[in-house]
Amino acid sequence: MAGKLYVIRHGKTDWNEQCKLQGNTDIPLNEKGRAQAREAAAEYKDVNFDICYCSPLQRARETMEILLEGRDIPVIIDERLREMNFGTYEGVYDYFEDESLPVNVFFKHPEQYHTAPPEGESIDDLMARTGNFLEEVAYPLVKEGKDVLIVGHGAMDSSIVCHVKRRQLEDFWKEGIKNCKLIQLI
Repeated sequence: MAGKLYVIRHGKTDWNEQCKLQGNTDIPLNEKGRAQAREAAAEYKDVNFDICYCSPLQRARETMEILLEGRDIPVIIDERLREMNFGTYEGVYDYFEDESLPVNVFFKHPEQYHTAPPEGESIDDLMARTGNFLEEVAYPLVKEGKDVLIVGHGAMDSSIVCHVKRRQLEDFWKEGIKNCKLIQLI
């Protein structure tokens, strides 16, 4: 019998609340984010996870620690689960609304975001590394009957969803990855 595959996004950070682009910038959870993680821990306490894979960024790690507190679940930190690297655009405000920023294309028309920003990644780069993770790690474990949890980020989780659900890049944001809401993909 096949296992299950879940993704969850980290709790809120100050940069989330300020509409400041985080990407690979290592921002911690704020108090609201910690509260969201505690609520998720209570809500999902009866969901079985055999193993957890987590982004190395502290907002994801702290969410994972709160979510899995008191549970004997092995955790593996995997670099392929980092948030997308937005390069020189990390730290900009109102990235979603400011159409003068080239990174805005990623949030409005992700299928057109094929050129990496300076020091960053393109959507193709993100899809390649998360696809590699799924093929090498997650799918084999699920096939073995393991229930796998991935703790990550908005764009990274969306790329996992696109792979699993075989979505086109036009539908990259269709799932609407909310903070600390568990999504079962398999």
